[in-house]
Amino acid sequence: MTDQPVPLSAAPAGMRVTRPRLRRMALRAGLYAMLAGFAAFYLLPLFVMVTTSLKGLEEIQSGSLVALPREITFEAWSKAWSGTCTGIQCEGLRPFFWNSVAMAVPAVILSTLIGALNGYALSHWRFRGSNILFGAILFGCFLPFQVVLMPMARVLGLLGLAGSIPGLVLVHVVYGLGFTTLFFRNFYVTVPGELVRAAKIDGAGFFRIFASIFLPLSLPIVTVTVIWQFTNVWNDFLFGVSFSQAGSQPVTVALNNIVNSTTGVKEYNVDMAAAIIAGLPTLGVYVLAGKYFIRGLTAGAVKG
Repeated sequence: MTDQPVPLSAAPAGMRVTRPRLRRMALRAGLYAMLAGFAAFYLLPLFVMVTTSLKGLEEIQSGSLVALPREITFEAWSKAWSGTCTGIQCEGLRPFFWNSVAMAVPAVILSTLIGALNGYALSHWRFRGSNILFGAILFGCFLPFQVVLMPMARVLGLLGLAGSIPGLVLVHVVYGLGFTTLFFRNFYVTVPGELVRAAKIDGAGFFRIFASIFLPLSLPIVTVTVIWQFTNVWNDFLFGVSFSQAGSQPVTVALNNIVNSTTGVKEYNVDMAAAIIAGLPTLGVYVLAGKYFIRGLTAGAVKG
């Protein structure tokens, strides 16, 4: 008597696995494997940067690019921060990092505040030509950086701000107003107009209504705007290299100078450490506030 395979339907109830369930399990396993592969592929450059920055130069020259460091050292990080040369200046990224902080913080605050006022006015204080003005502001969002270089350089020269950190702040505030206005306007149109009308009846004015009604509701969209603006301002290279000079250059310009001004043996570990240092603030912002960014978008930031 030969053994016959037992059909799935004939198996005990506790051991029975139906074919549709097997297919779902196989599909889910394949999906997770694919997502894990995509994540590994996406994170591989960051892994190489971190491991390379923790290796000595001899180990980099003799070892594999993706191998873990045999001996961890932070010498490259120390040199990238305070010792490597950016042209003829050998002070590392430190002074340029603080230049970027001095540029990004006021630029983000000013562009967010002005964008909030613009969005509030365009959504609840309509006036003749407001839609045309809003369209013109939106048009400014799509202007390439290269188009505004010459006019902006001329304006900075007339104002006496050329080659200075306040000049860079002005550039980023002006260029960022289109996006911040768009974000706040699309968020504020979801606020019921009855609240504004009731406040007007009670005698509240433009700024009183803004401070008492709209600002307390604005935390989600403020988070979105701050993350967006900070990322754009901190990571900008074109405006930094065009409108700055020695003493006011941001960290992105210094990073470019470090990579391109190395003489003798190429110090890949220092280059990688410098790149990570330059990107840490934006990475930290997304790690700490990423979930609030998504909440802000879903709370009305992209509604029309």
